[in-house]
Amino acid sequence: MKIAYVFATTTSQKILDTMIIPQMEEGRHGVEVVGMFFFVDNTFFLLNGTEMGRKLQALQEKTGMLLMACDQCAYERHIADQLIPGASIGCFPDLYAALAPAAPDQVITL
Repeated sequence: MKIAYVFATTTSQKILDTMIIPQMEEGRHGVEVVGMFFFVDNTFFLLNGTEMGRKLQALQEKTGMLLMACDQCAYERHIADQLIPGASIGCFPDLYAALAPAAPDQVITL
C-alpha cells in the first residue's frame, strides 16, 4: 500500500520522530511512504542542518519519496531557501501534481 502523510498538527513531531521515522529507517513501517507534506511550524522539520532534517533527507534519498513544505508557511517563517536538499515547497495543486505519479492509496493527516 502506498501512503502520503500530511503533517498539520502540533503533535506531529512526536509521531514523526518516535514512530514513523524509526520504523521507516528499520524497514518495518509496513507501507510504502510516497510523500510527506508539512504545514505551519511543521515546515521546520525540513530545515537543513537539523537532526530531523538529516533523517528526512536520508529517507528521501533512500526511497525517493516526496518531501514538500507549504509554500506560504515556509515563506512566513523565512525558511524557504533553507530546506534540506530534495525538499520542495508548494501549495495543494503542486502537491497533487507531484503525488500523481506515485498514486497513493491513502493520505493520512497527523
